[in-house]
Amino acid sequence: MKSRTRARSVALQVLYEVDLTGHPPGVALRYRLEEDPLDNPRLETFARQLIFSVLPLRAHLDRHIARYAPEWPVEQLSPIDRNILRLALWEMALAEDTPLKVAINEAVELAKRYGSDSSPRFVNGVLGSLARHINDIRQALRAAQPQPVHETDSPPPD
Repeated sequence: MKSRTRARSVALQVLYEVDLTGHPPGVALRYRLEEDPLDNPRLETFARQLIFSVLPLRAHLDRHIARYAPEWPVEQLSPIDRNILRLALWEMALAEDTPLKVAINEAVELAKRYGSDSSPRFVNGVLGSLARHINDIRQALRAAQPQPVHETDSPPPD
């Protein structure tokens, strides 16, 4: 697995855990890195950026996902698919160093690894719909960006 892909995988696992359990994200990240070290401070910083950028925007990301994939209510998505979509949408819209196609391809790879048999196709389809509206989504998410979440904080409410 490529380096940044591994960092995305760690970020996804933390987002999934926080989503299901409400554990503090910093604690979840620390345990995840103890279990599966990234061996590079830049990769840890990247994983941390993904986690602590997605968390405060979950409700906003979910609204965009719901808007452009209305046949799939976000709260009814599998938790892994929901968090893959959140992570990818944040990268597509707000990560300045990740090209759109890379964000989509990486999300599909995460879906292949962690999701169900139908997850890769589903994730690709939803992200394709979101990509067609990415400029509007980017503008809305930039306006909605709250203060960053700190590692010791509990996850913000949706």
